[in-house]
Amino acid sequence: MAMAAMDGEGALFKQMRRMRRNWLALFVVTMLAGLALVEWRSPYVVVALWLAAILAILFVAPSNVIKKDEKKPKVEAQPQGAVDQGLIAGVRAGIAALDTPVFILDQDAGVLFENAAAERAFGTLPVGSHISGRLRSPGLLDVIRETIATGQPNQVEHSERLPSERVFIVRIAPADMPRTSGAPFYILSFRDISDLRRIDRMRSDFVANASHELRTPLASLRGFIETMQGPARNDPKAQERFLGIMLDQATRMSRLVDDLMSLSRLELRANIAPDQTVDLVPLLGHVRDSLLPLAGDLDVEIKLHMPERPVEVNGDRDELVQVFQNLVENACKYGQDGKIVDVFLRADAGKQVEVSVVDKGPGIPAEHVPRLTERFYRVSVADSRSKKGTGLGLAIVKHILTRHRARLIIRSEIDVGTDFTVRF
Repeated sequence: MAMAAMDGEGALFKQMRRMRRNWLALFVVTMLAGLALVEWRSPYVVVALWLAAILAILFVAPSNVIKKDEKKPKVEAQPQGAVDQGLIAGVRAGIAALDTPVFILDQDAGVLFENAAAERAFGTLPVGSHISGRLRSPGLLDVIRETIATGQPNQVEHSERLPSERVFIVRIAPADMPRTSGAPFYILSFRDISDLRRIDRMRSDFVANASHELRTPLASLRGFIETMQGPARNDPKAQERFLGIMLDQATRMSRLVDDLMSLSRLELRANIAPDQTVDLVPLLGHVRDSLLPLAGDLDVEIKLHMPERPVEVNGDRDELVQVFQNLVENACKYGQDGKIVDVFLRADAGKQVEVSVVDKGPGIPAEHVPRLTERFYRVSVADSRSKKGTGLGLAIVKHILTRHRARLIIRSEIDVGTDFTVRF
């Protein structure tokens, strides 16, 4: 009996709790019932509907109501210190195809992923290995540690000397991800600026060399002018000799300026291939004829070896004349000891057209051959200046041939001679 009484009391308390929970609904139903009693003549129907509504509110269990805790999806917490592999997979898919080296690092600077470009640039690093296993630059490692500690992006310039010298702008930044996604990870990217650095260095070297080449004759001219205005004011013989030297120096500066202008024009048109057709047989004959006075002064004979039929190539006639004039003139000057310069034009069926300028001079040491087409590069500075060279002739040749989609092949052997071959 006691147990029954307790159950009854429990049921009563339960109903009272329901009434407190649903007081607003009970109040509204009661008010509507009161209004209906005023309007309707028979109260029985109204009372019956009111009782049914009250019973429905109090005794019908809210079986379809879902508790708040059941509505919330359960989120499995990531183990503390672990990186969300789902996020890593998404990031990998985004950077795998990039041609820029990219690493994904954990909060201990361990490698989680590297794309194909990073493998080519730095080799394969096992997953979990520290980034210092391949990149040992103290400055770069300091930047990585700083970003991991502070969470702020950083960048630094990094150089690699092997297998070839390369310069990178390295940037590291934390990945942007939700707070509930586990431990943070970091994106380490490399932007190759080696070509930009090389161009800057070439530009600086070019300006320095051009300034030096112009400064020397200008200083000479100034010195002779001051001498003629002073000690040699009344010395006709000295003035005549000085004026001759000044003319040579002015001519040298004029040639240098002309070559600089030629290089500038060629660089502006470097990507525009010529659309004309040129017959090399009469062109080479013209080059030989224009250099006969120089060859006579140097006691050198220029021999042409050409087919009797026309040999046509796509090109700009004036620029090709400049190419072969430079090559034949150099052969006459620097191969003077051999007394003969041979010019071969080969146009065999199924093969590329070739023009070879061959001298029998002292030859060029092998270590100098790869650098002969650099601006202002000379095997012997004194020998070049004595022969009135500007140091730009072969650089001009290279630029013209690049525009013509042709190649310059240089072969040389000490005490045998040098062969400059243009292959179209």
